Amino acid sequence: MCRTDVHFAKNDWGNTAYPIVPGYEISGIVIKVGSNVSKFKVGERVGVGYVAASCLDCELCNSFQENYCDQMRPVYNSIHWDGTPTYGGYSTILVADHRYVVHIPENLPMDRATPLMGAGLTVYTAMKDSNLFESPGKHMAVIGLGGVGHMAIKFGKAFGHHVTVISTSPSKENDAKEKLGADVFISSTNLKHMQRNRRSLDFIIDTVSAKHSLGPYLELLKVNGIISIVGEPAQPIEVPATPLIYGKKVVRGSIIGSVKEIQEMMNFCGKHNVLCDIELVSTDKINEAFDRLAKNDVKFRFVLNVAGHQFSRL
Repeated sequence: MCRTDVHFAKNDWGNTAYPIVPGYEISGIVIKVGSNVSKFKVGERVGVGYVAASCLDCELCNSFQENYCDQMRPVYNSIHWDGTPTYGGYSTILVADHRYVVHIPENLPMDRATPLMGAGLTVYTAMKDSNLFESPGKHMAVIGLGGVGHMAIKFGKAFGHHVTVISTSPSKENDAKEKLGADVFISSTNLKHMQRNRRSLDFIIDTVSAKHSLGPYLELLKVNGIISIVGEPAQPIEVPATPLIYGKKVVRGSIIGSVKEIQEMMNFCGKHNVLCDIELVSTDKINEAFDRLAKNDVKFRFVLNVAGHQFSRL
């Protein structure tokens, strides 16, 4: 569960096609496979992410970037190839095209692995695209400590980097450093802290979905530094030119990832035991969870236990 589900459920963006079934971070057990499916068997643990379909024939689909395909269809609030609506993971059964399904490693508990399909993938691909896999020892920072931000810390440490958390809330320092293992915490409202860390970072991942200026954060980047935007504010982000051009800095964006990248990420998480910190929610508590999500009152991701407790720790 994430705030995207809340926005669609409440039609906050004005494009919800009711009725909808939210949920794009999905895990479950295979109960039936089609006659042409060979990669998956009944009883296997699998996951489904944001993409339900794409054209499969364009340059992007042929280069494992189907998440950017013009004909990409999200797993809910969209129309599938056959003209039927797509419905998400808030359901007891999901029918998915095998080309958009991945295996979940046996050593990962399904409840904590489920948000990797969205929150985990979002930061994994942003870091991968900025070459953080091949070059450990970088100084990176995470703006915002929520469901996506906490996974950025975990992947940053797993990749061998020095991780700084930047937040407007000083009260989050303990969670960032003691609970999640961040090396440094910077309060963005403390100008002395910000100035002290000027030109100290190689990479910043911006997970904030509220309106803000990139100016103060660009000042923290070294020459040739990169800031990757993965949050999606409803209003435009302010990008001042001066710190950008005088430091040869790069601002780029990233959204989720391909099916190939989901499986790569899952395998990496299985090898290094990278998991989300979650709170399980029963189906009768969805509205309460939505209210708490709107207030950022979760550490750090809600997982809806649709099938019941017997499946939560599979």
